[in-house]
This record gives sequence, C-alpha cells and structure tokens, in this order.
Amino acid sequence: MSQWLLSLAILSLLVEPQAQNFTDQLWEENLDIYREILDHSFLTSLSDGTLSQEAFSFYMIQDAHYLREFARALSITASKAPREEWAALLNRHAVDTLEYEKTLHESVFAEYGISTEQVGQADPSPAAFAYTNFLVVTAYSRPFAESLSALLPCYWIYWEVGKQLKKKGSKDPLYQRWIDAYSSEEYGDSVKAILEIVNLSSTSASPSEILRMKEHFRHSARYEWMFWESAYQQQAWPPKEK
Repeated sequence: MSQWLLSLAILSLLVEPQAQNFTDQLWEENLDIYREILDHSFLTSLSDGTLSQEAFSFYMIQDAHYLREFARALSITASKAPREEWAALLNRHAVDTLEYEKTLHESVFAEYGISTEQVGQADPSPAAFAYTNFLVVTAYSRPFAESLSALLPCYWIYWEVGKQLKKKGSKDPLYQRWIDAYSSEEYGDSVKAILEIVNLSSTSASPSEILRMKEHFRHSARYEWMFWESAYQQQAWPPKEK
C-alpha cells in the first residue's frame, strides 16, 4: 500500500461519523406508531376511495376544531422562541393554518353540503379535545423546545403520510385533493423548517429536556393515530345521549 493510501486509511479511522440529527432519532424511535398510522383503515380506505363520506366529513369537522387550537398553540410557542426569525415563522404558520382551514375545509363542506353553522355547533370529539388540550397546555407550561416537539408530529406525520399516499393516489377526487395538499413541495418546505428548528433547539437542551422533548413527540404521535381512529369510528362522547 502506498504511503498516501495508508495515510488516507488512518485518517478515515480517526474521523468520527456524522452525528445523527435529533429528529432522525425521534423518527426511528416512533416508527412503530407511524407504521400503525399508515395501516389504519381511515387512510387505506381514503387511498382506495372507499372511505365513507360520513367518516371524512366527521374528520374534516374535527380537523377544523383541531387546527384552530393548533394555531393557538403555535402562537404561544412563538412567544417563547429564543430567536426572532423562529417567532416570525411560527406566527406565520399560525396564520397559514387558519387560512388553510378556510380554503380546503370550506371547499369540502360546500361539496358535502355542510354549513358553517353545523361545523360551529359540533362538539370536539374526545380525541380532538384531548389532543388539542395537550398541545395548548404544553405550549403554556413548557419551554420552547418541548412545546415545538409536541407540535412536530402534526407537521411531520402528515407530510410523510401525504408522500406515501401520493404514490398510489386515490380514486376519489376529493380525497386526492387532501393527499395533494399534504404531499406538496410547499407543505414539505414548512415541515423542513420546523425540523431544522427542533434540531437546533436540541443542541442546547439538557438531558432531562431531551427526554421530555421525546416524550411530548411520542404523546402527539399517538394522538395522531387516535384522531384518525376517532374519525373512522365517528366516536362521540360517552355515555350515549338518550
């Protein structure tokens, strides 16, 4: 072996491999939940076009409730951001979330003949109520990095689901519109921006904060599964009204 090749081989042994991003760790540690989400009947039937209109309507109405509270949690989290550009981004996302609600949701409601009064009068489902309360309470009570970690699954899981469903598409044009929204490059850019902030925030977090960031992420990932399950089953509050 030449002296140059020998030196190169020694150097390669001395160079440490690139550290794994914190968000890569999050994803690997929660792959079990993501796989269960992909296999959920709500999404598989949405993809093959057999999801009932009633289940999708239930989902969209609950999503309208959810996104309003998600925007509130984003704004609270933005107020704790250690960098001005992060605060500006999160506040912009909060506004964009409400705008999204007005466009995609209203188009679906119009097509299904659902009035804004019906949406406003509908109670949040148990899953939607629990999930949004978790996000808002976490935003109020926990530091910036922890709160953003709780918000991350909504961004990230929807993007990954959207990209996966995009490969097959849907026979239902309305469901395809939903898939297109969450698999779009524009939406992906928003997700990437949040991933970068979470990764940067993790570099200054203490071991106990890292643990809580992971716990919050997993809680929200589980809530994502529960939200789709709630819509598929059209779950109401127990006990049933007589």
